[in-house]
Amino acid sequence: MRPLLRVLALSSLAVLVPVAVPAAPAPDGFADLAASLLPAVVNISSSQTLKPGASADGDAPGSPQGSPFEQFFHDFMNRQKNPHGGSSGGDDDEQPEGGGSPSGGEGQPRHVQSLGSGFIIDPSGIVVTNNHVIADADEITVVLQDNTSLKATLLGHDDRTDMAVLQVHADHKLPAVAFGDSDAARVGNWVLAIGNPFGLGGTVTAGIVSARGRDVQQGPYDDFIQTDAPINRGNSGGPLFDMSGHVIGINSLIYSPSGGSIGIGFAIPSSLARVVVNQLWHLGHARRGWLGVRIQPVTPEIASALGLHGTAGAMIAGVDPGGPAARAKLLPGDVILRFGAEPVKEMHTLPLIVAETAIDASVPVAVWRDGREQTLQVKTAEQPAEPAAAVASKPAPPPSPASTAVAGLGFKVSPITDEARQKYSIANDQKGVVVTELASDSPAGLNDLKVGDVIQEAQQKPVATPADLLATLADLRHQGRKTILLLVQGSEGMRWIPVPTADATAKKKS
Repeated sequence: MRPLLRVLALSSLAVLVPVAVPAAPAPDGFADLAASLLPAVVNISSSQTLKPGASADGDAPGSPQGSPFEQFFHDFMNRQKNPHGGSSGGDDDEQPEGGGSPSGGEGQPRHVQSLGSGFIIDPSGIVVTNNHVIADADEITVVLQDNTSLKATLLGHDDRTDMAVLQVHADHKLPAVAFGDSDAARVGNWVLAIGNPFGLGGTVTAGIVSARGRDVQQGPYDDFIQTDAPINRGNSGGPLFDMSGHVIGINSLIYSPSGGSIGIGFAIPSSLARVVVNQLWHLGHARRGWLGVRIQPVTPEIASALGLHGTAGAMIAGVDPGGPAARAKLLPGDVILRFGAEPVKEMHTLPLIVAETAIDASVPVAVWRDGREQTLQVKTAEQPAEPAAAVASKPAPPPSPASTAVAGLGFKVSPITDEARQKYSIANDQKGVVVTELASDSPAGLNDLKVGDVIQEAQQKPVATPADLLATLADLRHQGRKTILLLVQGSEGMRWIPVPTADATAKKKS
């Protein structure tokens, strides 16, 4: 919402002065709300047997290794497991992260335990948590507020959004909470976080919504709510509530140099979680729309090279063969401006829009191509499972093939010979020219070009030989264009790299 403005006349000059909007009063307390919500929030314990040399992930209780609190948390957890003293029996096999060590000699399997949080969304015993809390677990236990322990069954999990749904069975209906509308949450709204920090048990903290739509590079669907409500290790999977007692987020990540809360926590918004949770509950897996493209941001340099006004949109760096985008004739170099009725304001919003689109839906997609906007019709498909990456051993590299300098840009290229394919691990069907030498302080080096990258296109024209690249560069310089766009395939995947066309070696005439 725009701030209210008051116009003040100062002689002939009109000045716009923001008018302060009074803030809503702070709550007198959160006790009644917390009391009504705590019974639906659970602690989750998962155990896993590790082979020698393996390590466990997840939210194991503990304090950062070497900190003054490390021994405190280790002793506290031992007291919780064995309150009457003496030997704690089989619990000695558990490995609190940051304190203690597993039992058994070197080379023996290790039994480790991770602790996290969750919440009940249906009285029949449907529990939501983070996938990383229960990932690879051999056994999952859900502990209710009254300390009742129930064995849990995994109904489904989704790695891409880090969510999981569990089922527990009790002899009575369980207290449950409902999802709210995260889209209605505004920056500055009060929120409550409830969870199981450091394995201490049900803990309530309060704060505000600090930001919306955070992309923290954790996955393709990042759209986190940021909050300053204190969240620590063990809070993962717990709910973030609004003041109506509805779940508007699932606490999942914190930013912390120390491992403890510094007031920067991130929650998966309920607008995303509700859809995925429902699919995991009833189908056992997530189903989402798929376009079949690899994308990158539109930088000011790329926008300038394409004649775009502004940097909104997502630029296609690669198209999956046989996918929906390929069938609709979308091409590398196209900039997707709108998907259906939704504008693509920035790159990371496109995967979210596509994922929420119905499978097999016919969608008009507006793209920027050849200096103008065009609309193509795309039929979405279901996103396939991620294929396992193939790992191949690399033979000793042969000598570099002959190279051609790209005048003024600080790098050299060569045709893709058999020797080049072997040296730079280039696929047999890869076409283009390979970068063989590069000055790190050159325009190309400063714009992330690397030795071994293959240039497939220049200014959206195929490059089969070094001469093709040089001809396109010369043509752009003749037109007075300031940037050349290179479509590059490398270890980071397919991407577009803008490089200034100015000849750094040219001498100015006196």
